[in-house]
Amino acid sequence: MKASLGPALDGLTERVIGAAFAVHRTLGHGFAESVYKKAMLRECQEIGLNAASEVPFQVLYRGEKVGTYFSDIVVDNQVVVELKVCESIGQPQIRQVVNYLRVSQLPIGLLFNFAEPSLTVRRVLPPQKNP
Repeated sequence: MKASLGPALDGLTERVIGAAFAVHRTLGHGFAESVYKKAMLRECQEIGLNAASEVPFQVLYRGEKVGTYFSDIVVDNQVVVELKVCESIGQPQIRQVVNYLRVSQLPIGLLFNFAEPSLTVRRVLPPQKNP
């Protein structure tokens, strides 16, 4: 059972997941990530979601910028979407999304793998802060 993040955010992530399934149904598996990214942006737009690609997130170390991450897609300034075409989703891909969430302060990430005949979906939450 998935944890609820509130009705609005749950509804938004369900719509993004639905968009990914629509893209996968239409294109199938095996294309490059860039193809899926363009298709996801178009699908999100068609269902009324505000989606932007290559959104930069500044990485700070002791208050100084030391790098920049670029997410594949950010939807409605709430959801980081990372697209993969790889053998399987493992800890390196999950850690990448966790890092995006840490630097962006966004509440949830969705990780999709389009490489297989069945679309793989992972919801990723930011790390819990110690009290």
